[in-house]
Amino acid sequence: MKILVANLGSTSLKYRLFDLTEDQETMLAKGGFERLSDYGAAIDSCLEEIKRGGWIARESDLAAVGFKPVIARGVTGCVRMDESVLEAMEAYNGIAPAHNPPYVHGVRRFAERLPGIPLVGLFETAFYQWAPEAAMRYAVPESWYRRGVRRWGFHGASHKFVAERAAELLGRDDVAARVRNLYVDGGQTPVREPAFRMVSCHLGGSSSITGTLNGLAIGNSLGMSPQSGLPHNNRVGDLDSMALPLMLREGGLSLDEAERQLCKESGLKGLSGGFNDMRDIMVQAQQGNAAAGLAIEVLAHQVRHWIGAFYLELNGLDALVFTAGIAENNADLRADICRNLDQLGIVLDPDRNSQVRASEAVISAKDSAVRVLVIPTNEELVIAREVKRHLLNEQSEN
Repeated sequence: MKILVANLGSTSLKYRLFDLTEDQETMLAKGGFERLSDYGAAIDSCLEEIKRGGWIARESDLAAVGFKPVIARGVTGCVRMDESVLEAMEAYNGIAPAHNPPYVHGVRRFAERLPGIPLVGLFETAFYQWAPEAAMRYAVPESWYRRGVRRWGFHGASHKFVAERAAELLGRDDVAARVRNLYVDGGQTPVREPAFRMVSCHLGGSSSITGTLNGLAIGNSLGMSPQSGLPHNNRVGDLDSMALPLMLREGGLSLDEAERQLCKESGLKGLSGGFNDMRDIMVQAQQGNAAAGLAIEVLAHQVRHWIGAFYLELNGLDALVFTAGIAENNADLRADICRNLDQLGIVLDPDRNSQVRASEAVISAKDSAVRVLVIPTNEELVIAREVKRHLLNEQSEN
């Protein structure tokens, strides 16, 4: 079954083509396009590239196109991206202004270009459907909650991938099976004692921390929107709600300008003095730029804060996992996050840690009670798997 996974940005389209059989998962091709003014030409180029590579002879060879949408009103899980779902996403454009509008536009362009091909999306919120309600509620009036003011959690595909893979690497195949079957049985796959407790740190342009117990999420640092939680590359992260009216009343900002600054000029960019790529921030810090150094310290502090919160909720840890671009490639940041945590059972092996860059490895010391791992994420593979499962379920029902 050949499934094209498309990741849509405001001016970009990245893709991976998978061939999933009963006993093998193969990535056939990948590519991308930047600085787009319209998705139409990029979709045509994408299809031509995979035809030219010999991976498909015609568009009808595709079983489906898979997507990673962020959030929609009243919709989560793995679903057909029909017009009702797109309208539900548009209802939450204000919650995810950098994500939902381009995704909706891009999916509609795919629907025009590939009218006979199923379009299926796995929402980033799906992984948190079974999290405890107390972990996902804000202390707001019920009328606010009914309008969607609650924690949703995001980066679900990434945290799901590393939860399954970490369990496999650490010999907990029972937990890996529960994660694998999560969207089929809602976490009912049995697991044996002792419990498997894990925190995963997805640190990239957008970052989040998730705690899992026996493969099920107990919460995520991201809240109602992708603007919350840890500081992101240019988005604020957590912020006291009274900061906004203060800047409107006393800072002379309009609501639109305040939103723009929170979404585009804040986060690591706001802290570092204008740099939103961690590679540049690290260079600046090494050259003595105090603001850049502070940005790194704030990120590490916030990551430690959330690791600690989930550590307490889980009553300990068996595994701590680093994933996504910043975490996979930055040994110094991993060391900063794990420093002086030996009393919690977290001890890095400095040599192992320094040698790992974007590769799968255990980086904890031999006597560390908590296993610390680096696992490169593969959100696209998770999407392809769930799209395949969704199509097979539809076939069986028909």
